[in-house]
Amino acid sequence: MRVSTEDFIANYETLAARARVEPVTITMNGQDHLVVLSAAKYDRVKRYDRQVLRSEELTDRELALIAEAKAADDDAHLDAELGDGRP
Repeated sequence: MRVSTEDFIANYETLAARARVEPVTITMNGQDHLVVLSAAKYDRVKRYDRQVLRSEELTDRELALIAEAKAADDDAHLDAELGDGRP
């Protein structure tokens, strides 16, 4: 749902309650400016926040775990998207 800043301020209670169900995008001058999320949704988003490391920064154990990693069986259909001839 998208609303202007003015609409959000005027209808704060209703739109804050709505943000518990779905993200509410607040616009300013017609441009997306802020997104209001439920605390639970925000916690889920933060769990997926990743730290980027260079391969040189990984331990030998971490590199071994990456080398041993296998895709889940139900993700096998994604191999076709690689275009490398794997079934």
